[in-house]
Amino acid sequence: MTATHKEIIMSTENTIQHTIDKADLDGKQEYTITVYAENRIGLLNRIAIIFSKRKINIESLNTSPSEIDGIHRFNIVITESYEVVRKLARQIEKQIEVLKVYFNTNEEIIWQELALYKVSTDEIAEKVTVERLLRQYGASAVVIRKDYTVFAVTGHREETDALVKALEPYELIEFVRSARVAIIKDSAGFHEKLKEFEAFEPGEELVENEFLDKGEKIFTM
Repeated sequence: MTATHKEIIMSTENTIQHTIDKADLDGKQEYTITVYAENRIGLLNRIAIIFSKRKINIESLNTSPSEIDGIHRFNIVITESYEVVRKLARQIEKQIEVLKVYFNTNEEIIWQELALYKVSTDEIAEKVTVERLLRQYGASAVVIRKDYTVFAVTGHREETDALVKALEPYELIEFVRSARVAIIKDSAGFHEKLKEFEAFEPGEELVENEFLDKGEKIFTM
């Protein structure tokens, strides 16, 4: 994707825009920044520097392939004001590999996180309360061994954190949570942006040079 391609994609007006309300401008809230970019070495480091220079903490960062071959998708979660997030999005879009950046509140996306819990198998077998808790939070067993069992739960951070607190009295051995994965509710998919690009810049037709075979007849005095 060339720089010209990028300019055309960024200039389209009907992109997904965050809806501003008074609460956004008055204070900080959680935003998910979605970045579509070519997966090049060093890009992630340059994006991280944009945040670190402004002393902004990244709460969650996930990278994965997108619906378009060769284009990756970054999901970055921060807590900031609308104006700060808007400026960050503009700075990220200046990176040559970046095609488009969107930012949304939690109400504007569908998101999930995966959490893994390692619990003593003896505790599960002996105490009905533990088994009941795991069922209550929709946990599914991933690995069952004599000394421990690993459960997986998908959900929002508040849900996975709540299960951590509930399991603390019952020998919770380990806990780990993945970064956020998110889909924008009102998105038609980034491939629609590429279709717009094709409409803006169709393939160039071959133009013959009428003087190509004239040689010296053209350039002699």
